[in-house]
Amino acid sequence: MYFHQLLKAAVLGMAYFRQVNADPLRYNMSLNSQVRSAYAGPHAITVSWNTYYELTPPIVHFGESKNALSRRASSDVSVTYPTSLTYNNHVRIEGLQPDTKYWYLPEHLINSTEAVGPFTFRTPRLIGDETPYSVALIVDMGAMGSEGLGDTAGATIATQDILMPGEQNTIQSLAKAVDSYDFVMHPGDLAYADTWLTEVNQGYLNATTDLEGGAKAYESILDDFYDQCTSFTQHVPYMTAPGNHEANCIDAAYDCPVGQTNFTGYENHFRMPSDVANQAPNNFGVGNMWYSYDNGMVHYIMLDMETDMPDYAEESFDPIQFGSYLYQQRDFLAADLAAVDRCMTPWIVVTGHRQWYSSSSDGQCIACQNIFEELFNEYQIDIYLSGHYHVYERQHSIGLNGTIDPKGMNDPVAPWYIINGIGGHYGGLNPFNVAKSPYQVYGLSILNATYGWSKLTFHNRTHLTHDFINSSSDAVLDTATLYKSHNFGAACKPVVLPSSTISSSTNSSMPAGASASGLPSSSISSNATSMPSTFLSRTLAVPTTSSSVSG
Repeated sequence: MYFHQLLKAAVLGMAYFRQVNADPLRYNMSLNSQVRSAYAGPHAITVSWNTYYELTPPIVHFGESKNALSRRASSDVSVTYPTSLTYNNHVRIEGLQPDTKYWYLPEHLINSTEAVGPFTFRTPRLIGDETPYSVALIVDMGAMGSEGLGDTAGATIATQDILMPGEQNTIQSLAKAVDSYDFVMHPGDLAYADTWLTEVNQGYLNATTDLEGGAKAYESILDDFYDQCTSFTQHVPYMTAPGNHEANCIDAAYDCPVGQTNFTGYENHFRMPSDVANQAPNNFGVGNMWYSYDNGMVHYIMLDMETDMPDYAEESFDPIQFGSYLYQQRDFLAADLAAVDRCMTPWIVVTGHRQWYSSSSDGQCIACQNIFEELFNEYQIDIYLSGHYHVYERQHSIGLNGTIDPKGMNDPVAPWYIINGIGGHYGGLNPFNVAKSPYQVYGLSILNATYGWSKLTFHNRTHLTHDFINSSSDAVLDTATLYKSHNFGAACKPVVLPSSTISSSTNSSMPAGASASGLPSSSISSNATSMPSTFLSRTLAVPTTSSSVSG
């Protein structure tokens, strides 16, 4: 399964590859309606799409049959900003049945053979519903192809960052697997449109570097990314949180394009359910920045690691405050966690863009740790998923101040930490630049030339499996299952497994049989697919100065 990575080094046969003749911008060339949806409470979904002109009003037709879109919903939300090519239209559909598949079709779609509809979404399960399901997670994923991650690149981009000709990318892998998960989470760094100047300066993108040309390049990459993502966003909800690349001004010696500053493009494009109070009455999030939602036996929290906190360590944008006061997000998180009914939603999944434990000296967000870690441990969240640094690192369950939980995957108290920052983008991988962290169980870096996405499967109230899926082959390269008793009271009726049923191994076959949970014992283990020794030992030339776009 690693043949393509080995072949990549052999075919290119050099440290860098430069595309001599950059392709022209795809500015307004392939634009479709970028159809997408998002959860908006237990009985509602927000449908969003783009048009070339303001809609008064935006209208969505929908129904429980593909051939009978007999109901309609509308709104007064059709918004844009000065450099955008389109208007973003948002309609909330309410009064829906839980865990039900609906078909829908917005009016006034941009004419495109790729966006003809009708499209689909499935509403969330009611809290307490313990039906098993899976969720996809991507972080640090940008546009693919001629304006992003492709099989060529500009100057100084390492060969490991470049796809082989014909190699499947992460968006394509997600699209193929769309029937295997209920929705997608993307906590930060969408599109990487802010790398336009880097791509131009490296001879990869054909655009001018003045402010007008920059605006066209930024919007072109942004639209290209959202167009590509419709291969899955037209079918399942797409839940997002911000990353630094939604606001960065990389290498810009002058003002950035309007859509690139202050999260303008991001805030216009989405409508996340921050105005919906879930288990904590009157506890609301802010915009598309932070919020929570429920689906069956899981409570999800999407956090903002980019704004509304002191002590910014590194950014190329000024600290921004979206809340009405500095620590509003922390207060939101505290109230949200305190109100979670662990009998009804035993699992708590938290996502945010940045990490604070890793085998790297770069990108660790100590300011984030200072604000959130204590609450994570106090309320015993189950897993924290992040990215930002462009590696994959499955870690141990880690308590306050870096204490590794001795129970490992067998009913730990501390949160389980996983970094997956290799969704893929232009210049998209980083090294582990320090000695292997004691927190790391399994890792992939630039030396592995691998991109991929995460899949979370909630088997029941006690077992959660995380799979890392290699985008090029759709193979599971790393898998581990967490057992949590979730014994929060007699009413919860936890399934307590004997410790002998929880095993942990690397590169070995698991014994046959089934655990007390009804899951095969192999599915409650920790396995990492072995790499050939020749692959592990190979050394490809990497620039002494990181060629990857940070964050």
